[in-house]
Amino acid sequence: MRQFRVIDADGHCVEREDQIAEYVTYRGRPLRGIESGVGAMPMFPSLDGWFRPAGDALAAGNPAAWQSFLDDTGIETTILYPTAGLAYGLIQDREWAIALGRAYNDWLYHEFLRRDPRFKAMALIPVHEPAAAAAELRRAVTELGLSGAVLPAATVLHKGYGHRDFDPIYAEAERLDVPLAIHGAPSKGMGFDWFDKFIQTHTLEHPVALMIQMVSMIFDGVFDRFPRLRVAFLEAGCAWIPFMMDRLDEEFERRGARWCPDLQRTPSETLTSGQIWVTCEVEERSLPYVVERMGADYIMFPSDYPHERQREQFLGDIPEFVERTDLTDEVKEKILHHNARRFYGLDR
Repeated sequence: MRQFRVIDADGHCVEREDQIAEYVTYRGRPLRGIESGVGAMPMFPSLDGWFRPAGDALAAGNPAAWQSFLDDTGIETTILYPTAGLAYGLIQDREWAIALGRAYNDWLYHEFLRRDPRFKAMALIPVHEPAAAAAELRRAVTELGLSGAVLPAATVLHKGYGHRDFDPIYAEAERLDVPLAIHGAPSKGMGFDWFDKFIQTHTLEHPVALMIQMVSMIFDGVFDRFPRLRVAFLEAGCAWIPFMMDRLDEEFERRGARWCPDLQRTPSETLTSGQIWVTCEVEERSLPYVVERMGADYIMFPSDYPHERQREQFLGDIPEFVERTDLTDEVKEKILHHNARRFYGLDR
């Protein structure tokens, strides 16, 4: 079996709120000086009302466990995303969002990035206040060496990321030449509240949230106004992309002239322009078709470690992908290594 270099485009740290608290300054005071209830009340909102299996998350809260995982899988670099922080967009208090995002980024730098050069990470930025988000993106990239920023797919803001209010974030990402990534997890506000089984919610929460934000960004012309912007839509696989290409194009053909004045090209042209990226699942049977429709240059491999599974269950993912006979070695090499290197700008 041929050996491939591997970059993990979507791994996860596990927040230690007792550690993050050391970095928080809220309304001019250190969190430790406030009667905050840290340890009793969570600093991040709950994703939703569901019990979620931890997988190997308790072990992976220790960076050494992540290092051991990299050693055993041969992954040369992982890009870390939050776990509890995936609910960051549900924070109601904007001042708290600014304070907590800054503290999380400082904690991530000190606990992971300084420990091992194989760790890279995406910052949390307060999308609740776009000017502050742009400033925190700049600080996180230029002072802490983070690779870009994650935009939570679910928010309490009552507007999608296509809204012009978010333009300062996109302008700063373009100026810094760093990517943004929209990552799902919370199910709040998407019509799943009447489900009574977690499997029902979990099936839909990631792809539906990403679809909502993609529709907003494409039809509101974000990728036309910011032609050098790179955005990934993460953790829903990639099989939904051809569906969205056809669905968006059909709507644009019928109604685009009236409703999408900023859109200078068809949505499918936007989706194949090199501005939009996705991750795949190693067993997705439709992956060859996605490669045909979207192109092989914008699909990346995610480990998703340590979420929802035990450590040993992750170890077979890369061998399973490499053994696929419906993808060429050139395509495998792009998905496992080259595409993530380009998206995250790892050669800078």
